[in-house]
Amino acid sequence: MKTIKYFCILIFLIGIYLPNKAQNKPNIIYILADDMGYGDVRAYNKDCKFPTPNLDRMAYEGMRFTDLHTNSSVCTPTRYGIMTGRYCWRTTKKNGVTQGHSKHLMSLERETVASLLKKEGYNTAVVGKWHLGQDFTFVGEAQSRVESTGENVDYTQAIKNGPLDFGFDYYFGISASLNMPPHAYIENRQVLGNLTYLADKKAIKAAGLVGAKEGWKADNFTQDEVLGTFTSKTTEWIKKSHQESPDNPFFVYMPLNAPHSPIVPSKNFQGKSGIGEYGDFCMEVDWTVGEILKTLDDLNIADNTLIIFTADNGCSPTAKFKDLQALGHYPSYTFRGLKGSAWEAGHRVPFIVRWPEKVKGQTVNDYNICTTDLMATVADILDIELADNTAEDSKSFLPALMGKKLNDVERGGIVHHSDAGIFAIRKGKWKLVLATNGGTRRKNPKDKPVINPADIELFDMEKDAGETTNVQHLHPEVVDELKTLLAKYIDEGRSTEGNKQKNEPSKSWKQIEVLDGYVKNY
Repeated sequence: MKTIKYFCILIFLIGIYLPNKAQNKPNIIYILADDMGYGDVRAYNKDCKFPTPNLDRMAYEGMRFTDLHTNSSVCTPTRYGIMTGRYCWRTTKKNGVTQGHSKHLMSLERETVASLLKKEGYNTAVVGKWHLGQDFTFVGEAQSRVESTGENVDYTQAIKNGPLDFGFDYYFGISASLNMPPHAYIENRQVLGNLTYLADKKAIKAAGLVGAKEGWKADNFTQDEVLGTFTSKTTEWIKKSHQESPDNPFFVYMPLNAPHSPIVPSKNFQGKSGIGEYGDFCMEVDWTVGEILKTLDDLNIADNTLIIFTADNGCSPTAKFKDLQALGHYPSYTFRGLKGSAWEAGHRVPFIVRWPEKVKGQTVNDYNICTTDLMATVADILDIELADNTAEDSKSFLPALMGKKLNDVERGGIVHHSDAGIFAIRKGKWKLVLATNGGTRRKNPKDKPVINPADIELFDMEKDAGETTNVQHLHPEVVDELKTLLAKYIDEGRSTEGNKQKNEPSKSWKQIEVLDGYVKNY
């Protein structure tokens, strides 16, 4: 009897003194740059023509992934994938992006990273560019242009189905990209400032906006101050959260507006890079990261804070590739393509993870991961079992963070998606692109034509990461295998193990016609 008693006491003590994964929950910060290329961070590109000391510090103190891919090569769908762990092409949004006044894209029933963490006791905030749609109040007769211009919006009414309805306690940011109306800050459910409608280029210029579209502008909104405002709002919220509830972990999602066009670095960074405004804006992004790191240090909470830096897709042509490349700077690094493309540079971006308490510093990882993998990783950290209809395209990379060597082939495939909704799929060393020209009209001036071009192209990424030579005619069995795998992912509504799920219908989905005979019931 005594033996049983002592055994029970021992088990109890083990439960107290040997913490599991779900105890001592880490703070989590996810910084998402906007249109920033693989070659725009010196830790990734030693020939980067401007300094990035804070990102380099993160890489030195953490783990740098070299084969991370966004789930899309444009803004909205990548954000959807990060928040939900699901490919955006499973929604009605089969290509392109939302506008500043578009209705909410995510289903209100769908679990997000924020809602998951909120249930786990996290304080949650999003500061930055939302670009996932939210519901404004429209008045009068609907107009065809109202979604982009907001002509009929009543801004005095509270916004519905925005960030606060998807798990966030606090929201400060802009509705979509910096060039899209409303040209105004939003806090929680309310547009801030007094608004004036700018109906033409003359009015837009007179209001001090660069590269902006017709629509409403607030009197307290200045483009080159937006990134700095997001930075100060984020650091203020972190300090407040820590001071008011030090026992509660926090989650901050920080989708930046930079270096996306309009390329408007603040006065403190203008001319700093020596290669133009794009370089200046990238340096300001690096400064933002430095301010977050400094805040964590000042609060003495850096050790158990998991901070991730990445980008939503590759560099945009508005950065003026030809001018940058003439100065020796290559935003796409050695890869083919740029933003919008199914080529590598459209979706292979920097991905740096720092978590001093858990992740070994000065490490480089070539494991093939995707931005949809955040939710499964967070669930793994907290020892949470996800529902079957949650995060259907998310796989945990926590083992990689812990130093375990993982196999890309065993991971399965990662699906890439261009601005036009064209598919590509990667598994292990093989990548299949289901169109010519990378599925986009955007071009990188450094790229030479593909050798052996075809309607469908296959690349050996171990030998040819620059996607110079199509080898599909040499490996028809690989083409068939990858088509079959992509069709399976489409048909089953998921790319992970579990019960079949449904994709959301669309009037037209021409992009999967190339898979005729493979896709059976999407």
